[in-house]
Amino acid sequence: MSGAGKSTLLHVLAQRGHLTVDTDYDGWTLADGRWDATRMSGVLDREPALVVAGTVDNQGDFYDRFDHIVLLSAPLGVLIERVSARTTNPYGQTADEQAEIARYIQTVEPLLRKSATIELDGQASVSELAVVVEGLIGTRPASQG
Repeated sequence: MSGAGKSTLLHVLAQRGHLTVDTDYDGWTLADGRWDATRMSGVLDREPALVVAGTVDNQGDFYDRFDHIVLLSAPLGVLIERVSARTTNPYGQTADEQAEIARYIQTVEPLLRKSATIELDGQASVSELAVVVEGLIGTRPASQG
């Protein structure tokens, strides 16, 4: 969800030397709002320890390529406060966009939760979240072998 802290967490992980892709930037998402499947497949083929963030319709097509699917969540009020104050991404500044975020909490987040292998509280410090994600890099959940 917008405002959960995905980009901030990726930034910290990148500073710690991990390879990251924030699919909200740099052409990872096509005009139809889906990931560029060819590009995503290519980077996943080349990089075994990659941290990817984004929420798009076709992300489930890649779930079998990831060791973990992390849902970073926070209460709606926190999300709205964050998107209202951020300067790095204009999405979430308008009332319509904030209403859209509220709808996504009701409609999209439950679907993400079902697919997630772990859910993290986006209200935790970014340092704490980075430590947890670093512990996941390169490990597969027991249920996936």
